[in-house]
Amino acid sequence: MYVLEMVNISKEFPGVKALDQVNFKLRKGEIHALCGENGAGKSTLMKVLSGLYPAGTYSGDLLIGGEKKEFHNIVDAEKAGITIIHQELALVKDMTVGENIFLGAEPQRHGVIRWDELYHNAALWLKRVGLNISPNTKIGSLGIGQQQLVEIAKALSKHTQILILDEPTAALTESEVAILMNILNQLRSEGVSCIYISHKMPEVFELADSITVLRDGQTVTTLDRHETNDDQVVSLMVGRELTERYPRVEHTPGEIVLQVKNYNVWHPEKRDQKVIEDVNFTLRKGEILGIAGLMGAGRTELVSSLFGAYEGRATGEVLIEGKPVRIRSVTDAIEAGFALVSEDRKRQGLVMNMDVKTNTTMAAMSKVSKLGVINENEEIRWGLRYVQDLKTKTASLETAVGTLSGGNQQKVVIGKWLMSDPKILIMDEPTRGIDVGAKYEIYHLMNQLVEQGVAIIMISSELPEVLGMSDRILVMSEGEFVREFDWREATQENIMQAATGGK
Repeated sequence: MYVLEMVNISKEFPGVKALDQVNFKLRKGEIHALCGENGAGKSTLMKVLSGLYPAGTYSGDLLIGGEKKEFHNIVDAEKAGITIIHQELALVKDMTVGENIFLGAEPQRHGVIRWDELYHNAALWLKRVGLNISPNTKIGSLGIGQQQLVEIAKALSKHTQILILDEPTAALTESEVAILMNILNQLRSEGVSCIYISHKMPEVFELADSITVLRDGQTVTTLDRHETNDDQVVSLMVGRELTERYPRVEHTPGEIVLQVKNYNVWHPEKRDQKVIEDVNFTLRKGEILGIAGLMGAGRTELVSSLFGAYEGRATGEVLIEGKPVRIRSVTDAIEAGFALVSEDRKRQGLVMNMDVKTNTTMAAMSKVSKLGVINENEEIRWGLRYVQDLKTKTASLETAVGTLSGGNQQKVVIGKWLMSDPKILIMDEPTRGIDVGAKYEIYHLMNQLVEQGVAIIMISSELPEVLGMSDRILVMSEGEFVREFDWREATQENIMQAATGGK
């Protein structure tokens, strides 16, 4: 018997049919992966299920345990045992862990909150998810991985029977991912059902019992995990066979464009602590240099410092095309020929409530303004150029960038930096949180840029991506480069061995 059946669900927005007769079924104690490109309808379907889109705003039926249900809000869904944990966690940073777990459901007597009972019960739920912290801890002091576990504890405190996780590992370290997977396996054994939305195929195939693929708002198929493979799922998601996940092109690197010598970076607060120690490397025109390493190895700190965006003190030499440069700010870095596609595009790459056109031109204002006055025609011309060149899907140049899919947001970030005519393009986690089809387009774009002579530094936590796209690979561990590999000799095993301190 199914604990959940979604039958012929259709949902329309002005001019767009987001869901078209979608069917989805979930068994008790099952982890069911929901896969599809951005815009396929996954989040819309889950918003219908969780009451964010109330009954009457869509057509079709929801059956819980065989009984037809109508949810008019999130509270109705939670009463039926359904909880959704969004990619953007909904926790109040200034409140304690205990207050967050029972927010809106505090134990009371005669209208007075029973704080002892609240914190006692919160401690029990934290223990259930393996989180060894005090329930009095402020949420804002926790890392993303711990916050994710607090969200799960909060969901379980509501006696959730169907747990929806939307891209739960996008910002987690490898160790935090392992903890999350252990918890989900434990919940499955206890009869809790889970809907797991992820672009990461290894996770899907490690966790899921069943996989449903959506494309263009329709159900393509549902498969048993053991009867399929990631190549088949990916081809079903994009509607075509991707013969190569990573479109490798033989690059012919030119002269050295960047030299970094004896580079050291100190922690911005712990000023006697180095985060980067005596780093030396070169980058050639027309090559992709991959930087691999575990989370916390110092990769982001290194490139942020080179870009003038890290607060910690730095020493050492930086030479561009043989000439020493001194970078004290982001402006200095841009003028020297650097561009940085940061790992967090929403906070550091884009202004989410501003339009595509403005976001595209903001790093090269001199091209669209004179004496501080913006020429709107030039702004439109440049914005249109990069929307067309990068095949960005947007209703118009005036569309708020926050309404675009992750892949299209990333294209706007890349367009912004291409407009600054960089010699060196740093891409920190360039495909984080975007679907396989958009990833493929980003890879093609990287190859095109390299052919045009741009030098690319790519940081990625996905080893297949590093292996698939890099010409050379530098491995970082504890703030130092410990190995260098040519792409032909590199494997996941020898990269991980170097990253973890092995020989």
